[in-house]
Amino acid sequence: MSQTVLPRTVPAPALRGRIGTGFSPVPYRYHLYLSADCPRSLRTLTTRALLGLDGTVTTTVLGPDTAAPEYTALRRAYEAAGHHFDGALTVPALCDTWSGRVVSNHTPGILEDLRLLAAHPAFRAAS
Repeated sequence: MSQTVLPRTVPAPALRGRIGTGFSPVPYRYHLYLSADCPRSLRTLTTRALLGLDGTVTTTVLGPDTAAPEYTALRRAYEAAGHHFDGALTVPALCDTWSGRVVSNHTPGILEDLRLLAAHPAFRAAS
C-alpha cells in the first residue's frame, strides 16, 4: 500500500513529528488532510472514528480538483513545516492548526498519535 502523492515532481520528504514531542495533546488543535481514493487515508479516518475523535480532530477530504482551496491550505501547511518546501503533497497529513504546519505525513505515526490523543484526559473530557 503506498501513500497518495498529489501532483508535483519532487518527492515529498517524510515528516515524522509526533504529538508529545513539540506538539501538545490539546483538543481541537489538530486537523487531518485525507484523500477519498487513498487506502491509508481511509484507515486513518476509520481509526479517528473508532477512537471517538470525530469531534476533536477535524478532517478535510481532498477531491480531484487540485485548484481547490483545500489544496492551497495543505500546501501552506507543508511550506510551514519545511522552509521553501517545493515537494509533492502527500496524504494522510496530520496538521497542527496553531502553528499551521504539518506534524506528520507518516501513516503509522499518525495512527499512534491518534491513539495517544484518544487516551489523553483532555480529549476524553472534550468528547
